[in-house]
Parts: sequence; structure tokens; C-alpha cells
Amino acid sequence: MRADSVTGLTEAGWSALVTHGIRTVIDLRNEDELGPDAAPRPAELATVHLPLDEIDDTGFWDRWASGAEFATPLYYKAHLERFPERSARVITAIARARPGGVLFHCVRGRDRTGQVAMIVLALAGVAPGDVAADYGLSDERLPDPDAEEFLTRTGTSAAEVVLSTLASLDVAAELRRGGLADDDLARLRSRLN
Repeated sequence: MRADSVTGLTEAGWSALVTHGIRTVIDLRNEDELGPDAAPRPAELATVHLPLDEIDDTGFWDRWASGAEFATPLYYKAHLERFPERSARVITAIARARPGGVLFHCVRGRDRTGQVAMIVLALAGVAPGDVAADYGLSDERLPDPDAEEFLTRTGTSAAEVVLSTLASLDVAAELRRGGLADDDLARLRSRLN
């Protein structure tokens, strides 16, 4: 399950999450984005903190965090090629998580979680069009008019970017390059089926 930050959950919200079957929470936020939870997390939840961004790589972020393209999937391919180990760690954590559901989140539940969702779905063999449609759910729940206008101005859409990213990138090969083991890839696929 992908989500926005869970730190605002109340006791009832945490209880609903556990009732829904979630047993592991993977936090993709950077250290400077962390803060206290509004209510205590249930003891039966494991929390794994795996920042997806490598914020110290200013060469990368000077290019990708300086404009509207950051709030789009335009940077996903560059991120996967530059930091395959970051995504590989997240996929490994999902594959090795305790039995039960896994929730991964960032701050808004759109960009980093969108990238991880795209990767998970691609590795599970979901058709690219369905992966793009899944990404489109972010646009419905978290509309970003600036990002949408930027993509329109550049002659594309978020769905087209996701499709072109998947067509031009061997996701499994990139993650293997980042350290994803074949048995963890098999474990992930088994977990999702």
C-alpha cells in the first residue's frame, strides 16, 4: 500500500491500519522530514526508515529539484540510474517484510511513493498501461496544477512519462545493479501474487 505520511494518524487511524492487515511501514522520507507521531504506533507494526533520496548529491538535485519536473515522474529514470541502490533497498525491505501488508510512504504520497509503486508494479509484471493508470491515481487524489501545466507545456503527460520510462528502462536490471538479489526479486513477486 502506498500512502502519504502516517505521522498524523490518531490512535483510531493506527488501529484501522493494523485491522487492514498492515504489519510493516517503510518510511521513504529524508532525515530532515521526520517528526514525532501524533499518536503511538502499535507494537505489532515494524517501521523501516529508508530514505529514497540521496540529498547530498547536489549535482543530481540541482538539476531535478529546481523546477516543476520534480513533482512529476520525469526524474524517475534518472533517479533509478543514478541511485539504483536506494530503490533496491526499498524493494528488498518489501520482499523481506514480516507476513502481512506493507505500507510505504513519503510526505505527500505522490513522488517517492509513486516511483516505488511504479517499480513494484513493473517487477510484478503489471502491464505498463496499468502502471501508468495507477500513477494517475496520484493526480486524482493530489492534483498538482503546476506539474500538470509543466507537462502539458512540454508536450507530454504523467502517464506518457511513466510509459516511456518503463519502455526505456530495464527496472529489474537497474535494481540488480543496485544490489537487489534474485531471491529477493522472487520473494517480492511471490508476495504480490
